[in-house]
Amino acid sequence: MDYEITPQEVARRRAAGEELVLLDVREHWERGTASIADSLHMPMDEVPSRMQELDPDAAIVVVCHHGMRSLAVTDFLRKQGYEAVQSLAGGIQRWSVEVDPKVPRY
Repeated sequence: MDYEITPQEVARRRAAGEELVLLDVREHWERGTASIADSLHMPMDEVPSRMQELDPDAAIVVVCHHGMRSLAVTDFLRKQGYEAVQSLAGGIQRWSVEVDPKVPRY
């Protein structure tokens, strides 16, 4: 499984009814500025202490602003045994441009 997934692929899979956990690892102020509906907020620095809240068998898409933090969290979670984790390529910025322009860009 690739480490990254495109916003279009996430949107397609969600529209098809597939259960995906969108894990938003941005800071609180970022989430207050822009977010993707039905995403779970867990700031990056809280992931190690809260990862037990995540199902290790679930399909998880990690979201940040541009895709760098989400890649780091994806790598960390995979090393902990979460095999179906991917980073949203381009982050919420690319999501806003390519999937949902109602999500503010910052």
